[in-house]
Amino acid sequence: MTTRRRFLATTGAGLLGAPLAWATEPHPGTRKKIAIITTVWRYQSHAQHMGDRFLVGYPLNGQWHEPAVDVAAMYVDQVPPDDLSRQRAEEFGCRIYSTIAEALRCGGDRMAVDGVLIIGEHGDYPRNGLGQVLYPRYAFFQQVADVFEQDDRAAAVFNDKHLSWKWEWARAMVDRARTLQFPFMAGSSLPVTWRMPAVDMPWECPAQEVMCVAFGGIDSYDFHALEVIQCMAERRRGGETGVAWVEALRGDSVWKAMQTDGWEQGGWDRSLMASCLARSHTLAPAHKSFSHRRPTDAQVRQMVADPVAFRFQYSDGLRATMLLLNGLVGDFTFAARIGGRAEPLSTLFFLPPTPNVHYSAILMSKVEQMFVDGAAGYPVERTLLTTGVLAAAMQSLAEGSRQVPTPHLEIVYKTDQQSTFCRT
Repeated sequence: MTTRRRFLATTGAGLLGAPLAWATEPHPGTRKKIAIITTVWRYQSHAQHMGDRFLVGYPLNGQWHEPAVDVAAMYVDQVPPDDLSRQRAEEFGCRIYSTIAEALRCGGDRMAVDGVLIIGEHGDYPRNGLGQVLYPRYAFFQQVADVFEQDDRAAAVFNDKHLSWKWEWARAMVDRARTLQFPFMAGSSLPVTWRMPAVDMPWECPAQEVMCVAFGGIDSYDFHALEVIQCMAERRRGGETGVAWVEALRGDSVWKAMQTDGWEQGGWDRSLMASCLARSHTLAPAHKSFSHRRPTDAQVRQMVADPVAFRFQYSDGLRATMLLLNGLVGDFTFAARIGGRAEPLSTLFFLPPTPNVHYSAILMSKVEQMFVDGAAGYPVERTLLTTGVLAAAMQSLAEGSRQVPTPHLEIVYKTDQQSTFCRT
């Protein structure tokens, strides 16, 4: 049920209702077909990392996995000089179409694919006044859903990264998926990658405060860090309740917050930050003669030229902080303060290096499974919530770190107890 202030979900699949009556199963022995809808397909782009997995396979559980689906069609919005889509289409025999509708129908007059992979990342797109890149994920999704409605046949859909730069559009995407009752997943590879150590937030635990220390730019890597927080926080006692407010700090205001006595004074639990740094594999040395030495606050300020912090509080009182500390770390670490536990729970969300970025293979294995069995592996509400938090944080930054109330983020859902992160 969706109201103006409350979004409810009760299943791990993230969607309510029975499977689509008009979705057909292929005949025995017939492989399912997918369409890839992307902004740009060049080396080291998300389309290359994800789309290539379905063309050439990928490593999985110590073996080379051959996908159980075929790429039947592609739509590529921009074609720069280093484009790879034309080369891929020629080598693997999948056609590139000039519109999304043509791609989903494979040039015919009816829906002809069983899955749709939407990758609205990279490419030459403008930024708005808040600093958000105006990627056309919403437009791509709506054109896909239009075909579903027109042809009375739907397919499973995966949307890479956050749903949209605009909250209202993100919610509209999830609402429409619910209305049409097709499997819908979205988000980051961080929730499904390896963890070191391989730990999870204890199921139904009394979480009090959580943190992710990360690197990268705003409206980009901050989303991945929010997904790190959310895939853990959603496991707390009572499940997800939504976010009450968000505030974003940048520059000197981050250092001032770091020097406070804690959350009530506008900062965070310093023991959580210490636990995150202790898990990092990329912590910058504080002195040239040491390979690894915990830096002082003064040294952190010297290393990090442009610190960013998102502070937000959940509707049930859980506190959360996301820190982007470029120059200090180059990875994603998580820590949580849990009631009844003396020391913080902490872990590193491990990302294998470029150019292989093996973590994208893990994510595509989850997407492939959805294409094959028609069931979303984790709730799309997770990414709906992180999309909303990021949009509110960008608004806060643009408004001088104003605390932004978020009654529209009263998103309530329960995830499955069995986590989806990789252990093999």
